[in-house]
Amino acid sequence: MARFRLTRAVAVGAFRFHAGEIVVDGQAAVLAPTDRIWNGLTAASMISGMVPLDATANTMKSASIYANEPAVTVIQGVDSIG
Repeated sequence: MARFRLTRAVAVGAFRFHAGEIVVDGQAAVLAPTDRIWNGLTAASMISGMVPLDATANTMKSASIYANEPAVTVIQGVDSIG
């Protein structure tokens, strides 16, 4: 039930996610109608700039290659183009 805010756009398979969107790892984590499900979201599939929004997301980020990445607080224009 991990929830992340994206600070950059990303394409995953046929899906495009935009900077600023909340992505979740499954239906159980959806808390708002605008939350988007990223099927297959794991520590191995994470991208740089994902901001954890709950304890499960913090655990997932800690297990990823981005564990020591500082929290991103702004969205850059170039990163929002997907």
